[in-house]
Formats: sequence, C-alpha cells, structure tokens
Amino acid sequence: MSTHAGEKEIQTSTRLPALMVPHRFYVQKVKRETRDTYTLELQPQNTPGELRFAPGQFNMLYVFGVGEVPISISGDPARPDLLLHTVRAVGAVTKAICRLKPGGVLGVRGPFGAHWPVEEAAGADVIIVAGGIGLAPLRPVVYHILSGRERYGRVALLYGARNPDEIMYRRELSHWTERPEIDTHITVDKAEAGWEGNVGVVTTLIPKAEFDPQATVAIVCGPEIMMRFTVIELKKRGVSEEKIYISMERNMQCGTGSCGHCQIGPYFVCKDGPVFRFDLIQPFFGKREI
Repeated sequence: MSTHAGEKEIQTSTRLPALMVPHRFYVQKVKRETRDTYTLELQPQNTPGELRFAPGQFNMLYVFGVGEVPISISGDPARPDLLLHTVRAVGAVTKAICRLKPGGVLGVRGPFGAHWPVEEAAGADVIIVAGGIGLAPLRPVVYHILSGRERYGRVALLYGARNPDEIMYRRELSHWTERPEIDTHITVDKAEAGWEGNVGVVTTLIPKAEFDPQATVAIVCGPEIMMRFTVIELKKRGVSEEKIYISMERNMQCGTGSCGHCQIGPYFVCKDGPVFRFDLIQPFFGKREI
C-alpha cells in the first residue's frame, strides 16, 4: 500500500471502530538514546490536545506503507500534551520508525493495555527493576512516583544494560541517582575502559535495595530471562508473587484482543496486559505456544 493510499484509507474509513483507525501524528523531535534506539516526540496533526495515558500502556504505531507495531509510551503521564515513544530498530517497522526525521508522519492508535499498579502501591515500598530497553515502559512509573513522592515508602530503581554504550536516558538516570527520594543503582553486564560503576546482571543489585518485603510492590520489565531471575531473587527476599508485576511481550497486532495473535493461556496481552500480576501469569510464563 502506498503512503497516499494509506492516508486516503484513514480519511475514508469512518465505519471502523475508533480504536482501529490510526490518527496522524507528526514527529517533532528525535533523540538518539543508543546505537540503535531512538526517542520520538510526537504531536497530533490537528490542534494539540491531551494525550492521556497510564504508566505501562502502549500505542500501536503505524508507518504508512510499511506496517504497525506496539510500542510502550515512555513519557510523563502528567504531560498529556507530549507523546514520547522510545523505539529500538530491530525489524522492518521499527527500523522505518527510527529513520523518521522531524516532520515525518506516523499513525497512532491507542492507548491500549493494562497499566502498572502505581495507585495500588501507594503507602508501600516500591522496587523498580529494568533491563535494557525495559526502562522505557518504566520511565512513566518513575515520573509518576516522583511527582507524588510523599504517597510512597522507600523507592528503588535498579537498571541493567549490556554495556555502558547501551545505557538509556543518561541525563535522567544521572539526575535520579543524585536525588535522595529514589535509590538508583545501575549495572552493566560487561564493563569497558573508563566504567567505574557496578558490573554484573541486574539481579545483583537487589541486595543493595532497602525495602520491607512484606510491604513492597515490585515492578519488573526487561527480557524474559531477566524477569524470570528477578522474580526468583525477589521471592528469596520475601516478596510474594501477588506483589510482583511484570510486562509481557507477544505478537500484538490489533491492540483490542480481536485478532487473537497475542493470546497466552486465557489472556490477551494487548487487552489484559501487557502488565500482569506474576501469580496470575506464572502458569503460562515462558511458554510460547499457548
């Protein structure tokens, strides 16, 4: 489908449900985070309005003539006038998104999905564990908690990357590290010359975090193997599965649970997730063909 044909389809497909029709957004800014990861700042084609979302939700981003992919929203929930998406170039659509320049056009559907339990965690300690680009869906959690810091107990952010060059959001991480309100620790799997920080997988940071396991909510996002071992270590510290939340990835194509591609057990990741309480998703965690 050509770009022109795709644009015409959007203008004339008024019979489709609203959530199935992409809205045109323009790329305002593009920031390179790592070698293959970029953050795009988007604004709607029409008069800018409020783009409300909850931490953990995602949008379907559509590149005209190429295809559509689900991408977590990585901005500040308190800034509904600003839509941010951090994208890693790994496939045809995400590579096309990362090639966009200011003035480029994207189709946006959403927001979709369940959100992180930021309200339910009020009054509790919160431990946030991120691996690699998994920090992108968790950045809105940090924004939200810091904006109402008095509502939470102790808060720790543990972030791991493969190497120093793959650390995202460097300026913000540096700022958070200096803030007493959030106990931030960063590690890399493999050190390079000049790196003076922690070395090792992100689970090695869990002993550094201070929290009451009986009154803690854990929020985890990253590669599946990283989440698996993070859950194991959190349970060793005494955090129950009912208080651990993870973000699942599946082949989401519609965002509404209609197509069935992202089904896992009795759930649809796009509609019931991507955020799941671990005890509910545990029977199906790690099983790809269910």
